Amino acid sequence: MTVLTTRVQAPPRWAVRAAHVIPLLTLPTALWRLAWVFAIPIGWDATLYQQATDDLHEKAYLLGLALLAEGLALLALGLVQPWGEVVPRRVPGLGGRRIPPMAAVVPATFGAIALTVMWGATPLMFFLPPQAGAPDGNGWEALMAVCYLPLTLWGPLLGAVTWSYYRRRVRCVASGSAGRAGKPLSGPHRA
Repeated sequence: MTVLTTRVQAPPRWAVRAAHVIPLLTLPTALWRLAWVFAIPIGWDATLYQQATDDLHEKAYLLGLALLAEGLALLALGLVQPWGEVVPRRVPGLGGRRIPPMAAVVPATFGAIALTVMWGATPLMFFLPPQAGAPDGNGWEALMAVCYLPLTLWGPLLGAVTWSYYRRRVRCVASGSAGRAGKPLSGPHRA
C-alpha cells in the first residue's frame, strides 16, 4: 500500500474562489425552500401554499432537496482542497490513500453538464406568462429571481473548477511538469 500525502500542484486562486462561491449560489434557493417548510408566506397563491405546507411529505421533500443541493454544492470544495486528492487519515482503512483523479473528474463533469442543462433556461421563466399560483406581482417575483438565478452559474463554475482539477491532477502529472516528488508548483502555475 502506497500512502501519498503530498499534493501534485496547488490549485489556481480563481479555482479556489469559484469552488467557494458554488455553495453560496445554492444558498438562496435553499432559504426559499425553507420558507415553505417553516410556513413563511412568500407570495404564492394561498391554495398552492396550503398544499405544500400542510403535507409532511412535501415539507420533507423540500427540506431534503435544500440539504441535498447544498451538500452537492459543497463537494466542489474537494476539487481544490487536499481531501479531494488524498483520503483524510481519519477515514478507517482508506486514510492516506491517493484518490484517483478520474474518480472526481468524471462525476463532476457529468454534474456540471447536468446542472448547466437543468438551470440554463432558468432566466427564461421570468419572461414567460405567470403560472397559476405564481407570486402575485408585488415584488415576490424579484425575490424568487434573486433566489433562483444564481443557480444558472452552478454548472459552468463547476465545469471550470473540474477542468482546473483535471489539469492539475492528470495533465500535469502525465507531462511530468508537476515538479520533483509531487511537490506543489510555484510561480505562474499558481495564478
